[in-house]
Amino acid sequence: MEWQVSADGRWIAYVSNESGIFEIYVRPFPGPGGRWQISAGGGEAPVFSSSGCELLFRSLDGHIMSVAYTARGDSFEPAKPRLWTEQRSIIGSNQGWPTFDLAPDGKRLAAFLRDTPDDQKPLTHVTFLVNFGDELMRRVRDEEKGK
Repeated sequence: MEWQVSADGRWIAYVSNESGIFEIYVRPFPGPGGRWQISAGGGEAPVFSSSGCELLFRSLDGHIMSVAYTARGDSFEPAKPRLWTEQRSIIGSNQGWPTFDLAPDGKRLAAFLRDTPDDQKPLTHVTFLVNFGDELMRRVRDEEKGK
């Protein structure tokens, strides 16, 4: 996704290459108003945290970056971008699917990671939890039956 509306619905973060390189910008939503450049040196895939005080994006080399911000009235005040994690996600998607997303608590990230360097053990195990509620109910019923 190349744009996202903030949790409070007041801001939209988007990608533009109007400067000659893809960068992240924020504007009031639905507008009108100012515009603030968030990334420096390129960025894509903006993701607002649900807490309303952090914006994440992927740098052009695949690092996930975080920008704390304060919104006062019609003013958006971003801090300097900082590295969120040393891990790098894969860059872009030819189908337009996002390659990372932030958990609602803002403390965890789900991402498709790049291949690991030769000196690290490659990822060989992935767990997907599907139908968690159904599994939980099955276990409760089994427990009630004394199994």
